[in-house]
Amino acid sequence: MARGKFKRSKGNKKHKHTNTKRFHHKRNNSKLFQKRNAAQLKKYGDSRDSEDAEGTSFKRRKITKEIRDTEVNMYDDSSEKEQDVFKQLLKTFVGDHFENQCKSVESDTSSEEEGADDKTEVGEGEMVKNEQEGHFEEGNSDGESEYSEGDHDEIDNDLDPFVRHFHYDLEENLLEAMSTTPQSVDKHQQHWPVLGRFTAHIPRATNRISMSVPKATLEDEKQFAKEGIIPHRITGVNWAQLHVKTQIQNNISKANYTNLCEIQDESASPLTNFQMELFSIINGYQDLYYPERTLKNGEEIRFTYCLHSVNHILKTRTKIIHHNNRLLNKDQVPEEYRDQGLVRPKVVILVPFKEAALRVVKMIMDIVTPGEKANVMNKKRFFDEFTGSEIVMPKKKPRPEDYELTFAGNTDDTFRIGITVTKKSIRLYADFYSADIIVASPLGLRVIVGADGEEDRDFDFLASAELLVLDQADIFLMQNWDHLLHVMDHFHLQPREAHGTNFARVRSWALNGWSRYYRQTLLFSSIMLPELNALISRKCHNYAGKICIANPDLTGTICHVVVQLPQVFHRFDVPSVAQTADGRFDFFIKKILPQYKDSVTSHVLIYVPSYFDYVRLRNYFKREGLGFVQICEYSKDGKIARARDMFFHAEAHFLLYSERFHFFRRPSIKGILHIIFYQPPTFPHFYSEMCNFIQATNQNQESGNESNTTVTVLYSKYDVQQLAAIVGTDRAARMVSSERNVHMFMTGE
Repeated sequence: MARGKFKRSKGNKKHKHTNTKRFHHKRNNSKLFQKRNAAQLKKYGDSRDSEDAEGTSFKRRKITKEIRDTEVNMYDDSSEKEQDVFKQLLKTFVGDHFENQCKSVESDTSSEEEGADDKTEVGEGEMVKNEQEGHFEEGNSDGESEYSEGDHDEIDNDLDPFVRHFHYDLEENLLEAMSTTPQSVDKHQQHWPVLGRFTAHIPRATNRISMSVPKATLEDEKQFAKEGIIPHRITGVNWAQLHVKTQIQNNISKANYTNLCEIQDESASPLTNFQMELFSIINGYQDLYYPERTLKNGEEIRFTYCLHSVNHILKTRTKIIHHNNRLLNKDQVPEEYRDQGLVRPKVVILVPFKEAALRVVKMIMDIVTPGEKANVMNKKRFFDEFTGSEIVMPKKKPRPEDYELTFAGNTDDTFRIGITVTKKSIRLYADFYSADIIVASPLGLRVIVGADGEEDRDFDFLASAELLVLDQADIFLMQNWDHLLHVMDHFHLQPREAHGTNFARVRSWALNGWSRYYRQTLLFSSIMLPELNALISRKCHNYAGKICIANPDLTGTICHVVVQLPQVFHRFDVPSVAQTADGRFDFFIKKILPQYKDSVTSHVLIYVPSYFDYVRLRNYFKREGLGFVQICEYSKDGKIARARDMFFHAEAHFLLYSERFHFFRRPSIKGILHIIFYQPPTFPHFYSEMCNFIQATNQNQESGNESNTTVTVLYSKYDVQQLAAIVGTDRAARMVSSERNVHMFMTGE
């Protein structure tokens, strides 16, 4: 046994000696290479005289290459083992994150796309197997680089609003001014030819210090973000001065053709006058509240914010790829290379219906990759899911024009889709954490965000949104306003998971939790409402400021009433907005309702904008035993038909009628003699539309007195915006501040 142990010990010793000899061999390998070099030269020495200079040079290079290959082969075994040991030790102390230190979470190189399988959108099912991301790698066969030469100068150009807004941290006093409630802002009134009158709210820091403070050395200074400025209106389109990416400049005119079709001149501007003024504000990364969206300018607005969104994504992508190339030979990430957020999605666009989302995605496709042969992944699947299911409009009794245009196409309100934008391709149905743009409805995001206590909820993808677009926000009020508020409350929260983020590349203001001060919000609506004003003032904190469009309404929709009837406006006073609901209900049951209980005043329709007020009145009518029928958005078709028939034949004295039902169905109610607007309508054109139902052709000839028709409106000082849209801005101001509580208007001939 001892002998055996001795032999094994001797063998181990011999093996150890052999390893030692190998390392000694490394020290003496230079002499060995010199001898081999001399032998090789002697081997070819006989033929050296017979060859010319060019052949001699070629063979010498060949001999040198053979010598170097021999040297490399001798070091292969030992160097590979040493590298493996070093990697294992480094991985033990640093972790797996070191291997990806210089890689960007948001980069989209072709090597990554070739190896990546197609991921599904959150909650949207599995992708088709043959549709893989490798099909959409960015080829450079034409010698085209990842970014153009002009992009080098634009990456850190302070004249670019993108760099000026996102590159610098907030100064302490400005941050304090943004954090206080109410904020310290300067207001500036402006008037432009197309947009009209607007107010610029610019946050100002108190006790302002210098814009730069000493950094680590005396030579370097840390720059802070500059305060917002009043937007400058552009009169001509120069894409270089507007800092629009060169790769999409040639696509803009074609993508905007539907808005420019009336312009025949080829040298005309690629943007309309309205779009130029709109882009003047949007391109400066200031918040915008535009409450004058119409069916005519809706497409112009959609193109403008799509252009801004694509331009923002491409600038972010160019900056990240440029920094990736610079970091290839660096072990650490310098401070100036912080160029990302906590997660990848940068743009969130919320629209009410799938038809609106379809138009947004098509607009993005036309701007990035125009043409039928555009490189768009999952295009067929997208068109299959976002088209069809249109509402069939009646031909005998057509609906109003605005209704048909609003509800054209697919009106499904539960959807969401992630979009990845690369240099020459677009990937639809991307996973949210690998997507650049998210197009969704408030309900579609509400399903994912979930509520407290749910295990599978997810809202981390909203942590680093830099651009939020709320298009057709007035329709959100008719769907469910709470869904939007719930989603807004989950922006810029601390992510619960890392999601593969390289924190060495995350901007310092994102790590500090200041992302909400950098987010730009664009709010477009057809009406001006207190809910929208509260949203833009309480949920939007852009340090660059906000622009609020507010043009006075001179006439209002009351001038569209063609029926001759008296319209009486009753004002009730309440001390605060929180007591408005109770004050309105008490005033109605004590002052207004007793006037219409008599059988002489039959066929009374009570128009209720809020569903909560609708339920409160319904319960009161049931307790009091009043004869009434009800129609709301939750009523079934059979009950709706029965309620309308009973009201027309005077079998029911009152008809409770909700505004949301009228918005989604827009029927023509017959038999109305008296209308009580429990509150001014949300949509001002509903007022004239309902009043025009009181005409001889819609009345029951056997019951009712056509000569006895009235319209009654209840309002308070907190309804001044809805009131101004009905009677005009000047009249509304006088009605709210007047000593009299009752005002009457007479329309018709």
